[in-house]
Amino acid sequence: MASFNRVILMGNLTRDPKVRHTTSGKAVADIGLAVNDRRKEADGEWVDETTFVDVTLWGRTAEVAGEYLSKGSPILVEGRLKLDSWQADDGQKRSKLKVIGERLQMIGKKGDSKPQGNSYSAPAEDSQPATRPSGF
Repeated sequence: MASFNRVILMGNLTRDPKVRHTTSGKAVADIGLAVNDRRKEADGEWVDETTFVDVTLWGRTAEVAGEYLSKGSPILVEGRLKLDSWQADDGQKRSKLKVIGERLQMIGKKGDSKPQGNSYSAPAEDSQPATRPSGF
């Protein structure tokens, strides 16, 4: 059976990106994304719902996030879902569904609602390092 694992989300950062480096020197950033949804209930009442999503960025995409993004920044992220599982200190098995971001697009610059349209796609794991995209 074929499968497809693709996620596209647009929202605002819930915190400043935290960029760190692995022992091999590869950058990794964890960001929080708030995605808002508005729907109409059966009684005609509008309901706003916010979903909070954890996103992990790798390589140059993580570095770009750390350099240009801050809490509240509107972004579009394209990536894939990944389930992390671990055993907690109390012996309980825990798991968390998160997004591995492969493409990042900045929707606007800080303090400006006008779309900017800058985007950055992560290179494949085996490819050469990417160059800085235009507009950065």
